[in-house]
Amino acid sequence: MRHLILLLALTLTLTLSACGFQLRGSYSLPWESLHLGMPENSEMYAQIKRSVEAATQTRIVTDPKSAQASLVILRNDQAKNILSLSATGLVREFQLTRSFVYRIQDADGKELAPASQIILQREMNFDDRRIFASEAEEATLWRDMQSDLVQQLLRRLSAASRAAKI
Repeated sequence: MRHLILLLALTLTLTLSACGFQLRGSYSLPWESLHLGMPENSEMYAQIKRSVEAATQTRIVTDPKSAQASLVILRNDQAKNILSLSATGLVREFQLTRSFVYRIQDADGKELAPASQIILQREMNFDDRRIFASEAEEATLWRDMQSDLVQQLLRRLSAASRAAKI
């Protein structure tokens, strides 16, 4: 029995390593200071700042002229669209979409990373008999999408900075 468990664990380990699975680990950004081109009192600003300063040596600064790089937000939209209707014409599902377009530039406005886009979508069942539960689910999905967006942004910035070094 122990040999079977050991063989199963070894097979699982080999399978995961063969598919490219890798823990997220930490990020490395090439800039000592980064300016975030969004309102400082926004939840997203706080989330990006917290993630960058916790996982990298980069400091978030408020003055774009004193930053080595600036994250310029070109578009940051949220949309809620009807996905399906019931036979009686009531909404059954919504699709939540978050679209985020950004670029990185230096203090002089020179482009360091071209415009990139992150699009996130989630589907949500809707029951008009449970309005409060549906609203709570929607708020949770928006928060999760924002967290996912921040993680994707950091991975992309880290990958772009590694590509620039090569």
